[in-house]
Amino acid sequence: MNIRLTMKMTFLLGTLAVTLVALPGAARAQDLAKEALSGFPTQTIRLEFSSPAKLRGLPNYGTLRQRYIGPRLRKLVDELGQLGIREEDISGFVLGWQPGSAEMALYGFAIGRFSAQAITESAEQRNMTSTPVAGKPAYCLEAGLAGTCVVVLQDSLGAFGSLTALTSMLEARDGLLPSLSSDKRFPSLVAGADKDAPIWGVAVGPAVADWFRGWMPNQGNLKLDWSKVFADVNSLTYSVAAGDNVTLGLKMDCKSSESAASLRQVLEGLKLVQQIAWDSQNPGKPNPYQTMNVGLESNQVSLKLTTGYSELELASGAAGTAN
Repeated sequence: MNIRLTMKMTFLLGTLAVTLVALPGAARAQDLAKEALSGFPTQTIRLEFSSPAKLRGLPNYGTLRQRYIGPRLRKLVDELGQLGIREEDISGFVLGWQPGSAEMALYGFAIGRFSAQAITESAEQRNMTSTPVAGKPAYCLEAGLAGTCVVVLQDSLGAFGSLTALTSMLEARDGLLPSLSSDKRFPSLVAGADKDAPIWGVAVGPAVADWFRGWMPNQGNLKLDWSKVFADVNSLTYSVAAGDNVTLGLKMDCKSSESAASLRQVLEGLKLVQQIAWDSQNPGKPNPYQTMNVGLESNQVSLKLTTGYSELELASGAAGTAN
């Protein structure tokens, strides 16, 4: 996920998760991470935790929200009005992605301050019928197998995704299917993530290239095959901290020290291209890519980029299409 993609998903799914859950404010990132490891199917190639409750405390929240919700996400927010959603009640959520035919399928778990009874009553008032999923009622916000549906698991927890994704999640959660915890990579990656950040995540396989494709969409006249660039990257761990500025931190574990050194060279080249493109498009404005730092240690490449909110607004014209 990229800064734009991760922030977009935070604002949208913060809204979505309100309808799903009711949990006291003491819920922690570790709780949802454990829920994801025990409930996400093994096809998952990316996992992300977000805390919109922390982000809402920022004075720039309104600007960020407007900046990072794309057409697909706005459509879903509108559809969630069917269940009487209030954005401000969400506490946190964890998202999962797996490969899809056209775009990566999205699903997850969420916590907040809504009750299962309130959600059921809201659905009944709108004459929404439920669809059984693993013995639990699911309320679908749009027709079709790919449409987003929600399931209330208990007053403190809910799940969302397509009917197919929800079925896999609930069966994995009940021990009927292997869960993500059986993949040795994810428990280790989650354990090493920066859980103090309001947004953090991990990705493996093709999800690494997909994340970068959205984060750095404009390379001027340079066209890159992201799949080839990150072919030798085993995993990505990332975090986004939002305060006075937005700081992105990445760690990529490569197959060898040689492949890590090669990746660092590519990223340093991209940094230069982005600097030139920024200066051309925003003359006289602070260039965030000048402070972009790319590090190398053995088979691990790290990256850190701190961006001001005004620079994020200027970058909107170069933004790609988010999932």
